[in-house]
Amino acid sequence: MRDDNRDRKTSSGRAKGGGSGGDNTEKASQDSVNFDEFARNMIRLFDQGTKVASSLAERNASNGNSPYGVSSEVGEAAKTLGSVAQAWATNPSKLAAAQGELLHSYADLWGRSVRKFLGEDVEPVAEPEPGDNRFKDPGWSENQYFDFWKQAYLITSRWAEDITEKTEGVDDRTRKKAMFYLEQVLSAMSPSNNPFTNPEVVRTTLATNAENLVQGMALLAEDLDQSKDLLRVSQTDLSAFEVGRDLAITPGKVIFQNDLIQLIQYEPSTEQVCKTPLIIAPPWINKFYILDLKPEKSLVKYAVDQGFTVFMISWVNPDEKLAQKTFEDYMHEGILKAVEVVNRQLGLHHVNLMGYCVGGTLLASTLAYCVANRDDRIASATFLTAQVDFTEAGDLLMFIDDAQLKSLEEMMAEQGYLDGSRMAAVFNMLRPKDLIWPYVVNNYLLGKKPFPFDLLFWNADSTRLPAANHAFYLREFYHENRLSKGEMELGGVRLDLSKVKIPIYELFTREDHIAPAASVFRGSKLFGGDVRHVMAGSGHIAGVVNPPAKRKYQYWTGAPADSLEAWIETATETPGSWWPDWAAWLKDISGEEVPARDPASGPFKPIEDAPGSFVKSQD
Repeated sequence: MRDDNRDRKTSSGRAKGGGSGGDNTEKASQDSVNFDEFARNMIRLFDQGTKVASSLAERNASNGNSPYGVSSEVGEAAKTLGSVAQAWATNPSKLAAAQGELLHSYADLWGRSVRKFLGEDVEPVAEPEPGDNRFKDPGWSENQYFDFWKQAYLITSRWAEDITEKTEGVDDRTRKKAMFYLEQVLSAMSPSNNPFTNPEVVRTTLATNAENLVQGMALLAEDLDQSKDLLRVSQTDLSAFEVGRDLAITPGKVIFQNDLIQLIQYEPSTEQVCKTPLIIAPPWINKFYILDLKPEKSLVKYAVDQGFTVFMISWVNPDEKLAQKTFEDYMHEGILKAVEVVNRQLGLHHVNLMGYCVGGTLLASTLAYCVANRDDRIASATFLTAQVDFTEAGDLLMFIDDAQLKSLEEMMAEQGYLDGSRMAAVFNMLRPKDLIWPYVVNNYLLGKKPFPFDLLFWNADSTRLPAANHAFYLREFYHENRLSKGEMELGGVRLDLSKVKIPIYELFTREDHIAPAASVFRGSKLFGGDVRHVMAGSGHIAGVVNPPAKRKYQYWTGAPADSLEAWIETATETPGSWWPDWAAWLKDISGEEVPARDPASGPFKPIEDAPGSFVKSQD
């Protein structure tokens, strides 16, 4: 039995974390411990841990005083949470009542724990929310020790969230920031992140004689070596995929490039295609292949198979040489240049455009600019989780004020761009329970290499953001919200979205933390023409990348309404993907069918095969 347990490892040498919880399993694991090997592994762990701690100390020392460094963020969190504590201190009677409620819950937990220890069947004081995977291991309920830690944590965290939400005497912005920072603290304090209070980690540590902790420290060291100024916890096996080999493999040719874009024309898969082509403008804060993952998940391939001539804008991964490229440059050298090239490549006037996230924000601005300049080449627009009114832009608004923008602009001025890892860290912090700590436990405590996942590979493949463009986007859209107010100018013309009359397909997702459904819906009301509103299940990425074959999630369609709440009340739910609904809508407005177009047959000759070289540039 001892040898079998000691050899329970993956092919890569990392410990497995399998097995069920409970007292019998814990005892069996303890009986199988090889104390000599356990001691040797603890010495190895101490040696590796010392080196990792030294590396972390050097990293924090070199970056701690920079804007958005560790110390500055800790200081901001302490300041914000201190404001909440001070507000409660001014009302001692309410504070005492709140503390009394917490102590009563602790006493109740202790009493029930004693009764359970004596063999009585008792109801828990607190249970995890449905879908909280931190406590899914049976040991959290079957073993009284772990059950006590779990319930004590849930009681404390819910109490802290409740009193922070109910804090009087602070403004809404401070309260929201406090809730954000509190979530970071509470997520970190979960007993699931502690090797002594997580049943799966304890069981694995005993079964492998602490080999899992040694392997976990090695994985932490690897992540530190591969990270820049911020630690990036691996969410997937980055060696499992290669762009152009496993992902972004829809056949096509790069037919044009300039400083900012490569333009890909995809090869047709049908003999006939719709006359009006489709140009896709993805966000430049990520790589375009989120819309062209594996073939079974590729919106690009789906559109090609539906009989559309599809073009993709592949944004450059900018360096300091492009620091002064502006939002207006991205419009002229990006979307409008792509429209010009497609006009000449196919010998026609009208095109359809699709914009995703910030690519959609740029597209909306471009549409208003075209109207002001009597440019009618864009015949329709599809927006995927794209905001144009930032009044309800969600949690990211907490990071946008004059002081924070000034610090960020100073930091970007030093190197000419914002490192992509910083944007990735912000997005991960919006959902720490799902996007940070599960990987810390899996990688560093269980010692398991993360599972290969194409979407998470794409998420880790971040891009840099040029200083001038990003500063404009944050200040003019998020902070000032000038486009929605009709105050924004590009190229010397005032942008008025109400004059945009072309057909629009507006997709928003129900659980979006980046472009909230209410924000997208509110912005869609600014356009002056017909808008088809569609809400997809899930969030910012999974709600968009939801192919029909998966039969996953659902979508809703409905008649025009004044508010999202009113629209939802009368909307019709349809199981599965929104892709067929969009394809049918686009076909109806894309003209008659014509012979399929060969990317090599136009005046712009192929430069290289898709996906091109821009998308392969690393951050």
